[in-house]
Parts: sequence; structure tokens; C-alpha cells
Amino acid sequence: PKVSECTHKQVQRSPTINSFFHDTRQRILKKEYIMADKKDTTTEQPKIDIDISKVAETLQKIGKPLLAFISTVLPVIITSSQKAYAFYRKLPHNVVQIAIGLVFCFFGGLYPALFAAIQAAKLGGISTVRDALKDLANEAMIVLEESKKDDNVDADGDGVADVNQIDSKALLLRKANLVMTKINPKKVDTALAAISKVWLSVISVLTVQFARTIALSVSISESMKKVVNRYITPTIQSATPKEYQRWVPVVVGWICKSIGISLAWYIQAVISAVTTALEGGKIAAYAILKFFKDKDMNPGGFIPDDLDETYLDEGIAYVLAVGGVYFQFKLGFDMPFPFNILLFPFEFAETYIRWSITSMASGDNWA
Repeated sequence: PKVSECTHKQVQRSPTINSFFHDTRQRILKKEYIMADKKDTTTEQPKIDIDISKVAETLQKIGKPLLAFISTVLPVIITSSQKAYAFYRKLPHNVVQIAIGLVFCFFGGLYPALFAAIQAAKLGGISTVRDALKDLANEAMIVLEESKKDDNVDADGDGVADVNQIDSKALLLRKANLVMTKINPKKVDTALAAISKVWLSVISVLTVQFARTIALSVSISESMKKVVNRYITPTIQSATPKEYQRWVPVVVGWICKSIGISLAWYIQAVISAVTTALEGGKIAAYAILKFFKDKDMNPGGFIPDDLDETYLDEGIAYVLAVGGVYFQFKLGFDMPFPFNILLFPFEFAETYIRWSITSMASGDNWA
């Protein structure tokens, strides 16, 4: 008979026989477990290989369109940024101050983390970041110019460019080799290191500055996650295929975290809207008076010779601040469509900074 079918009477014949049957049964069970585990592994391995192959095929298919898109868009972005910065440098100081004040006054609550990061970067080395970005842009333009030349190479002389006669995989390898041979690795490494240092200093400052907001977002998400895990997560897991059930708690944690961050930062947006509107109003009001004074213009004779001896700038500042807060309140402290598309880089930067400082402060262990 099998070991598992031995009766209690058979096993109790003697201590030696009892020990023998017990050890044999344990060995058989262990062997069956190992064989089953190996069987499951061998059945899952081909599926994993197939998934990886599909991902590789997809990457190869989008390789050429992606490279074409980057080659077309990136030069436009770099050139436009350089022209915008050159135009900014040519503007009179008072005009720049008026523009900065109005932006803070009417948009400070929409991008509180971004504006705070810019202010922190001014103290942490924004000139270093500017120089690093300039170096990276120059290196990118060098690679793009070399890539354009490479696109016209016809080594075999058949009248068709070589890049049009190879598949996506070969094209990606060809362009990767071009980047590796034409780029200046030392300059790129120095630029990235400089940006990383400034970024870490900015994040450290913002973590302290928005400590209350971070604590509130963590508290909201933790409280929400407890309720969701108790009443909703089990239902979701029961409706989820078995092989994906382990993802349910993770995704639920991400959703709770996102909601907590959104609610906490909405409250912070209201607070920032008021404070930045007051600050921006003062900057813009003083710059407006200074602009008129430098142009020898004095409408109504209200502008005194000494701007420090008047309360006119405070009055203008409060009017601008009230208008700025009301404007942001009507927008719901969120940029409406289609301006959110036009300002997508600012939207992305604001979201990324909020998520980064919240995750860093909380140790990123509450998702």
C-alpha cells in the first residue's frame, strides 16, 4: 500500500517502522511539490518569452516613426526656447518685472509647486541649470545634424538611402551608434550631474516648505486606503483573474495616493493663490510705477518722485491681488481647455513636482 494509505495500526507497529514511514512520506511529498513547481515554471516560461517577443516587435515597429518625430520636433523646441530666452533678455527690466508679477498674481495658485521650485532654484543654482541645458541642447543639435546627414547616405550607390533599406531594429542600432560616436560624453555627464544636484536641493527645500501639504496628503490617502481595502478591494480581487490579483492592492494604493495628493494640493492651491497674488501684485504694481517714472510719465500727477513715500503701489497691488484670486477661483484653480494643452509642459512639471516631493517625504512606502 501507499504511504498515504497506511492505517494508524500499521504505522504504530514499532518506533523504528513509524519513523521510517514518516520520513518516506515526507520525501515523497517534497518530491511531488518540487516536480509540480518545475512543471508550473516550464509552462509559464514560453508565455513570458512570447510576451517579451511581442514587446520587442512593437518597439521595432514604432522605431522609425518615433525617430522621425523626435528629429522633427526636438529642433523646433530647442530653437523656439533659444529665441524666447533671447527675446526675454532684450526686454526692459521693468517690463520683465511687470510680466513676472502678473503671472504670479493670476496663475500662482495654478502652479504653486512649479513657482516654488523656480524660486528655490534661484537660490540653489539656476544659472548652473541654464548652462547645463544649453550644453545638452547643443549636443542634441549636433546629433540631429549628423542624423540628417546619415539619412542621405547611399553607400551601395543604388539611388536609395541606406536607412530606407533596413528594418527598424537595424535602424535603431545605427542611430544608437551615431549618438555614441558623435556626442560628447564628458559634457553630457557634467550637465546631467549639475542638473541632478540642483534638483535634489530644490526637492529638499520644497519638502520642508510643503511639509503640511505632504502630511495632509499622506493622512488622506492612508485613511482612504483602509476603508477601500476593507470594503472594495476584496470585491475587485474576486472579479480579477487570479494571475493579476496581486496587482490589485498596488493599483488601489496608487489610486488612493493620487486622490490624497489631489485633495491636499487643491487646498494648498487656494492658500498659494492668495499669497502669490499678494506678492505678484506688489511686484507688478511697483514695476508699473517705476516704468512710468522712467518714461517721465505721470498720469494725473499721482506718482510721487520718491516711490517709497507713497501707498499707491500698495493700493494697485491689492486691486491686482483681488482680481488674481477671483480669476483663479473662477477657473477652479485648474487651467481650462485648450490652454492646458498649450501649457502642457507646465502642467506636467507641476504634477511631477507634487508627486516627487510627496513620495520623497513619505518614503514612497504608502502606495
